[in-house]
Amino acid sequence: MVKTQRKHNKGLTNLAKTLRKNQTKEEKRLWYDFLSKHSLRFLRQKVIDNYIVDFYCHEIRLIIEIDGSQHYEEKGLLKDKVRTEKLEDRDLTVIRISNKEINDNFDGVCEYIDWFIKNVRI
Repeated sequence: MVKTQRKHNKGLTNLAKTLRKNQTKEEKRLWYDFLSKHSLRFLRQKVIDNYIVDFYCHEIRLIIEIDGSQHYEEKGLLKDKVRTEKLEDRDLTVIRISNKEINDNFDGVCEYIDWFIKNVRI
């Protein structure tokens, strides 16, 4: 029997657990007020390859990343571009939502995620 190689960095598991316990207020809001109650199962702070993604739904291979202001600086944009490309190379879809959108338009964010799931990914 051939053992399948795990495709994530086990060294990140403890950090992922810590991040789950110390979510940002925007991550908490999206999790507790929407994703934890969604009909699809989402995981928080999931290790994939050498990354920890904010939210992941295996059933539709969807990653949701919540981005703070550092993600919109030149260095952050480049880092996120590389990260997204590597994750998409694994046939995963990444959508990014800003902290500002969660704070200013939470209902719209939830509607967008539902729309995306129904119309784009499935």
